[in-house]
Amino acid sequence: MTQETDTATPFDWIGGEPAVRALVERFYDLMDLEPQYAAVRATHGSTLDDARQKLFWFLCGWLGGPDHYIERFGHPRLRMRHLPFAIGIRERDEWVLCMDQAMRETGVDDALRQRLNQSFFQTADFMRNR
Repeated sequence: MTQETDTATPFDWIGGEPAVRALVERFYDLMDLEPQYAAVRATHGSTLDDARQKLFWFLCGWLGGPDHYIERFGHPRLRMRHLPFAIGIRERDEWVLCMDQAMRETGVDDALRQRLNQSFFQTADFMRNR
């Protein structure tokens, strides 16, 4: 049996809240450290603290776990909430590449990582507004 069939949701497959937290932390650490993510980093302002928390809450629910984000803010309305930020092809691609690197570095199962990459790209592309 594969890991995928042994778990109920991607949230379970990834390892629950501790793994989602580790992924989000690594994602934003990379965004802060790596020059190749400068364009997407520039859309986040001077601190990443709020973004870290909101992405953690969002990903928990999006992956099939607890709906922390929805409990606090209601429906995510991702495109609407991202309209104030200039998101073009470069920002989209940097976001997806940074998340892929974070998933690889935090040990996300390769089959799950590939599935998530497809979903992340579609979602990030939907949020482009430039």
